[in-house]
Amino acid sequence: MTETLEGFSPEGEPLRVRFSPAGIEEISPITSAPDLLLAPGLIDIQLNGFGGVDVNDADEGRPLAELPPLLWAHGVTTFYPTVISAAGDRVAHLLARIGAARAADAGFAACVPGIHLEGPYLSARDGYRGAHDRAILRDPDIAEFEGWQEAAGGLIRIITLAPERAGAAEFTRYVTDRGVTASAGHSAASAADIEAFCRAGGRLSTHLGNGLPATIERHDNVLWPQLAASRLWATFIADGHHLPAPVLTALLRAKGTGRSVLVSDAVTVAGCPPGDYRTAVGGNVTVEDSGRVSLSGTPYLAGSGASLAQCVRWACTTAGLPAADVLAMATRHPADLLGLTDRGRLAVGARADLVQFERDSAGRPGAVRTTVAGGVVRYTAPEPTG
Repeated sequence: MTETLEGFSPEGEPLRVRFSPAGIEEISPITSAPDLLLAPGLIDIQLNGFGGVDVNDADEGRPLAELPPLLWAHGVTTFYPTVISAAGDRVAHLLARIGAARAADAGFAACVPGIHLEGPYLSARDGYRGAHDRAILRDPDIAEFEGWQEAAGGLIRIITLAPERAGAAEFTRYVTDRGVTASAGHSAASAADIEAFCRAGGRLSTHLGNGLPATIERHDNVLWPQLAASRLWATFIADGHHLPAPVLTALLRAKGTGRSVLVSDAVTVAGCPPGDYRTAVGGNVTVEDSGRVSLSGTPYLAGSGASLAQCVRWACTTAGLPAADVLAMATRHPADLLGLTDRGRLAVGARADLVQFERDSAGRPGAVRTTVAGGVVRYTAPEPTG
């Protein structure tokens, strides 16, 4: 069945997109369009959970297949479930759980082209390790990773590690040769460590500007070498809590928007009402009225409470970044980074993943109105009442 959506492209051009489950079939310029913004479906390459569904729940609470409908309401049509540092058998179990969900549910499989493994080969130093458990952080182990990749059915596509760990360069070369994107994060690496990481094939920095102590050396720190490395792309969390607006703007100018990707880093309590919760990662956490998620009783962040759509809106409105650039960092750029050639773009022949946003007078995205995934309308915002 063929359907159409109309709206303004991120560049401000009125257009009509004709689509079906076979893909985007036609894109036509039109003389006028509804005052809506029409973009590719959002791609979130770091998502730990959402709306009470937890990727890292080894006790298997709510089914992972509940994630796509929750995310469709926020315009996300592709995501990489992110498994956090844990003991080896637990990691294997969590990876196998994701693989089983893909095998059992075609809709889930279509939304999940791969898995992001964040740790456990990270720095154990306070500040750099963030909320990761120091007791299980360790040096890279190729044999252990091979077992995990087998448990995952080959789905691990991104792994975040600390380049200063013993054996990190050899490990980075090994995974890169097998099509896995190695990303530096939760790291106290020196400039020499970052250079070795890049030479070994490292391509990415995970949530750059975060996973750092409150105070670092002015010049000799892990941030500048990653910003300066032309080989490295970088992800950024634009939820309004992880990075102040001027910091995000400065980091993007240094790295260049063309090599930058927005991620949510959303955790299971993202999208949940304010209050205290118990989670598989972090333990007791608090969702504040602002949506900020912290370790209960502390000022420390425990992941993000925002969806990628909310990050996009914050980056456009509060940080004042151009909508076309922001949306590219949440669609085309992650697709290009990870070789998703049929996603992240408005193009004939591409997979029909689309999102229609409300649009303000400056052309910036507001609330999600419609989401199409795989050529099927998956979400339509309810009509206002009253």
